[in-house]
Amino acid sequence: MKKAIKHRKSVSYTKWAYIFIAPFFISYTVFTLVPQFLTIYNSFFENYRNGLQQIGPNFVGLQNYVQLLTPDKTGTVDFLKYFGNAMAMWIVGAVPQFIIALLLAVLFTSARLNLKGQGIAKTIIYMPNLIMASAFSMLIFALFSNVGPINKLLVASGVIDQAFDFLSFKIPVRTIIAFMNFIMWFGNTTIVLMAGIMGIDQSLFESANMDGANAIHVFFDITLPLLMPILTYAMITSLIGGIQMFDVPQVITNGKGTPNMTSQTVIMMLNNYLSTSKNYGMAGALSVMLFIITGILSFLVFRTLSKQYKK
Repeated sequence: MKKAIKHRKSVSYTKWAYIFIAPFFISYTVFTLVPQFLTIYNSFFENYRNGLQQIGPNFVGLQNYVQLLTPDKTGTVDFLKYFGNAMAMWIVGAVPQFIIALLLAVLFTSARLNLKGQGIAKTIIYMPNLIMASAFSMLIFALFSNVGPINKLLVASGVIDQAFDFLSFKIPVRTIIAFMNFIMWFGNTTIVLMAGIMGIDQSLFESANMDGANAIHVFFDITLPLLMPILTYAMITSLIGGIQMFDVPQVITNGKGTPNMTSQTVIMMLNNYLSTSKNYGMAGALSVMLFIITGILSFLVFRTLSKQYKK
């Protein structure tokens, strides 16, 4: 008799993979993708409140975009001015952020130095990133206020005769905001760059040391080129955060962008549209323009930095 061949039913695990990733796609579609399309849709409508009266929604085409780019009586386009404010404050904070983060990442991962107490140092530099930006902003606001400890210390030491209003001048306000962004994010950038350096094949560093290469040559010829993909990622995410700067200047200037709107950002402008007049049309147009500019700048940063590691 021929032996009966038993066919076992094969088990497919593919469906379980789709089941496990389904919650992400569902939540992304409901809470991100659909609102994005609704934002684009609303940007073509006039839809706002005037006191208790609701105006719209009325289709106006590209009128919201035209209005955003129309200069006022002084010849200033508010959208471009506030975008420039955000970029200026981001650059002032981002330049030292990446320089110091690169330096610390190299020092912490150096097998030659083998620094002691790295765990405590990493914890300390990362801690500001764990503090809420609003709470940190309130702390800095209290420190630099007219009756704060900074002014009291300067007056008591004879540096100034009377309290200096740091928050009434453009350069001090922008410097404080940039400094806060630097303190809050350089620790996170350091950890990201450290992970990138630790992912580089250590035999390359050993070979360079055996060939007599000094630390500067190792950094510029091995570390930096191989770290460029991670550095590009960190730079783009930092750029996006700078464009979306809101909480720190909002708290520091009490939402007024003082002095003379020189610390007002685009997201603060967007918040004004949503919180005061409920102008969903203008807010949608502003969001779409910000999305386009963010995409263009991120692409330029990516193309510029990616050339360094494609050679």
